[in-house]
Amino acid sequence: MKTIGIIGGMSPESTVVYYQTINREINRRLGGNRSADIVLHSVDFEQIVALQKTGDWAAAAACLSESAQKLERIGADVLLLATNTMHRVAAEVEASAGLPVLHIVDATADALRAAGVRRAGLLATGFTMAPGFYR
Repeated sequence: MKTIGIIGGMSPESTVVYYQTINREINRRLGGNRSADIVLHSVDFEQIVALQKTGDWAAAAACLSESAQKLERIGADVLLLATNTMHRVAAEVEASAGLPVLHIVDATADALRAAGVRRAGLLATGFTMAPGFYR
């Protein structure tokens, strides 16, 4: 089983949802009392919010890249960003850690295709909607 590195803390509520969903799905698929091999690092969300508000996406990418590098050093094989908005800097995070980021847009597109959905709506923050990366 691969070790999943979760960059969390943006917000704690979304981090919990990712953790629970992954482990419930592992348990459903593998049975018994199985759980995923996960390492988690929480960033200071207040710092991220301040960078979002000033539009300093390079600094936000650097912050998440530092988190990704920590997760890589302790054994993560793949990375998740437990937030929609910060996928804006997923490519930078992926490059800095040398690990693949399981991108939320790819997973969303796969699920929509599998369900036969051709048009979908997105409710999100302005920071998520502005760059159009979900298109």
